[in-house]
Amino acid sequence: MKRRTFLAGTAATAALAASGAALAAEATKVGYIFVGPIGDLGYNFQHNLGREEMQKALGASVKSSYVENVPEGADAERTLTQLALAGNKLIFATSFGYMDAVINVAKKFPHVKFEHATGYKRAPNVSTYSARFYEGRAVIGTIAGRMTKTNKIGYIASFPIPEVIRGINAAYIHAKKVNPNVEFKIVWVSTWADPAKEADAANALIQQGVDIIMQHTDTTAAMNIAEKKGIYAFGQSSDMAKSGPNAQLTAIVDEWGPYYIKRVKAVQDGTWKSEDTWGGIGAGMVTFAPFNKAMPEAVAKEAKDMIAAIGSGKYHPFTGPLKKQDGSVWLKPGEVAKDGDLLGMNFYVEGLTGSIPK
Repeated sequence: MKRRTFLAGTAATAALAASGAALAAEATKVGYIFVGPIGDLGYNFQHNLGREEMQKALGASVKSSYVENVPEGADAERTLTQLALAGNKLIFATSFGYMDAVINVAKKFPHVKFEHATGYKRAPNVSTYSARFYEGRAVIGTIAGRMTKTNKIGYIASFPIPEVIRGINAAYIHAKKVNPNVEFKIVWVSTWADPAKEADAANALIQQGVDIIMQHTDTTAAMNIAEKKGIYAFGQSSDMAKSGPNAQLTAIVDEWGPYYIKRVKAVQDGTWKSEDTWGGIGAGMVTFAPFNKAMPEAVAKEAKDMIAAIGSGKYHPFTGPLKKQDGSVWLKPGEVAKDGDLLGMNFYVEGLTGSIPK
């Protein structure tokens, strides 16, 4: 090779390297914080799958990172601050209890964009997003009402926030519609992810005669117990069939990937703005794992028809007549609950027993 050609080639290689370095330097840094481990095979696992889907879709234009097992409170505020100082242009905080920490840190970093999952406080640089999980719980309530033999359904609840209370009410209303004799046994565990507590709750419910378990907690502990005890259960946030191949009737699956892709792209092209997103079955944010083969065809069809009706907007899970636990009228016949009322829900519907923890 002639020296001139060699130099030209070297110069071209150097130019390409410099261009690559520039592109790498311009990669949008995106951070995530998770309240539990990404290996929980539930809520945090599913959020991380969404992050991975976003990373794969946007490739080298994005550099994403995450911090797992971040407690709600002061630890969350410190972690969010560290992510902002590290140069992240967009930060996703994925647990309800991060809400105040997000707002506090967002004030200190006005040029950083924040996204808070399941919260309701916004700011010029803070958006909120969630999924209408209650739509999925209406479906699994119907399935449970049809499938129970003891007429006793167990529910492992995490914290008494509106999202969890909505889920209990939606599941109960629809189980009761198809089975007037159904009872709900609710155990509050005051944690999002604690396998030991969740397993204890599952065993306690089974001792009370429950033959189907629902959960609003993040790990597969309850599913493992259901599998061992030979009863049915529903996966939470993610397909948990590997932990209960015989036990899982289906699972409500949270689909975060498309949303993460959309919001990162908005930061990249300068169109990001503070807004609230609350999508459900129709928006593809709530999906379902395959139905258990043991589910009768008629039950599966009924569930699929409900999924289609909710997804198309023909049916709303909170449609009157409905009363509150104290017997007072909540929704008149044909009346549909307003989003504002659902977002602040702090009561049980008529028929549920026990009280909501304060």
